[in-house]
Amino acid sequence: MELLEVVFGVAMGALVVYQVLSKWNEVRYRITNKSLPLPPGTMGWPLIGESISFWKRGPDFVATRRRRFGSMFKTHLFGGPIVVCTDSDVNKSLLASESKGILPGYPRTFSEMIGKWSTFSLYGSEHKALRAALISLMSASVLKEQLLPKIDEFMQSYLSNWSDKILDFQKKSNEVVMLLVLKLVASTEDNIALTKELEEAMHQVSLSFFTVAINLPGTTYNKGLKARRKLVQMLGKFVEERRASKSSRSSDILDTILKNSEDSNCVIQTDEQIIDQIITFVLSGYETSSIVLMMAVKYLHDHPLAQDELRKENLEIRKGKPENYTLNWDDYRSMSFTRAVVLEALRMASIGLGFLRRTTVDTEIKGYVIPKGWTVFVNTMETNKDPDTYPEPLKFNPWRWMILLLLVEILIRLNRPRKVLSFLFLEFCETNEFIVDQYSSLSKSKQIIVIFEHQQAMVSGADEEN
Repeated sequence: MELLEVVFGVAMGALVVYQVLSKWNEVRYRITNKSLPLPPGTMGWPLIGESISFWKRGPDFVATRRRRFGSMFKTHLFGGPIVVCTDSDVNKSLLASESKGILPGYPRTFSEMIGKWSTFSLYGSEHKALRAALISLMSASVLKEQLLPKIDEFMQSYLSNWSDKILDFQKKSNEVVMLLVLKLVASTEDNIALTKELEEAMHQVSLSFFTVAINLPGTTYNKGLKARRKLVQMLGKFVEERRASKSSRSSDILDTILKNSEDSNCVIQTDEQIIDQIITFVLSGYETSSIVLMMAVKYLHDHPLAQDELRKENLEIRKGKPENYTLNWDDYRSMSFTRAVVLEALRMASIGLGFLRRTTVDTEIKGYVIPKGWTVFVNTMETNKDPDTYPEPLKFNPWRWMILLLLVEILIRLNRPRKVLSFLFLEFCETNEFIVDQYSSLSKSKQIIVIFEHQQAMVSGADEEN
């Protein structure tokens, strides 16, 4: 009997402790901000908040809370209080409000992994200067005359031996994108061992972006720091070798950066700055392109009508042209349906959860007040599946983009490229995280996927003829 009482007492005590800890953050922030109308929501345990549930449940974490609390709710992630916003109009306002007390608010772990000189880590005048420098590097002529032919040439070579083979496409999509991005950045495609080593280090760094900053052996954060140091060492050696071989430089992005760094007016001068740009460039292209490439192939496999339309468009472009013909900019622009497929895959795959902002003053939004120093999570994954914006949002329907692409073409012909992205979905609106215009990482990712689909259509077409 006494033992039963002890067990009952321990169980009740554990239940009380659990309830206290689970409400700790909510009570704590309610007391410190008692005069402010905070958004509804739950905030979980001390320190870790609801981070475990967030990573375990993925997109469902936001979806269930949106249904329960509405389009704006509070939680506790990445070591601090966060307000999640899924309202499209509010999100657009937040992303354009840097001068109104809203600044980029990525956690310390993200900045440590991506680098302090990355466009993701800077804001204000420093960010504007760096963004201007990078846009000048990724000019329209570079995009059309250097990147496009290289991507097409690489895809022709890479896909040439895929016929009649069973492939693990998840692995292949990661491999093809990493090989290609490193080729564009530093012409490393011939060194498979180096490419594999870089890929492993880059992957570990990306896993550590939003982890808890506990630097103990075996933790994700600790592994990320080691991978980051390894990357800096490898890329530093690569930059040093390239600097020493001016006469034999390659026409890649690293070469362009190094040439520009010789100009005293260029903001990218040191090896540290150059390395951070390389890491940012590779990770932005790799993460986006590999996931969406894999999903685009799956969507096309599941939708034969779209697959047939894509193949028909691309075979028409190649009609009457030699086998080793290299795509030009006019060819790329004429792939309307192929680009629509990529846009729909980007929307449905929702490769980025969103953007993080930090308030520098108490900020009122939709009747709620977000206290100074809190983080705002601009969630685009839910927005990209909003039925009010996209009818039947869970249905793969590339045709929904055809009229919009026509409008984009008109804007481009009117020389209004900065208005183009306003016609695209929120994930790609004009923000400080991306080098906007048609030279952004989005453009690079779109080119990679569009040309892959083009060459894959060529392979499929050749198989059918045989």
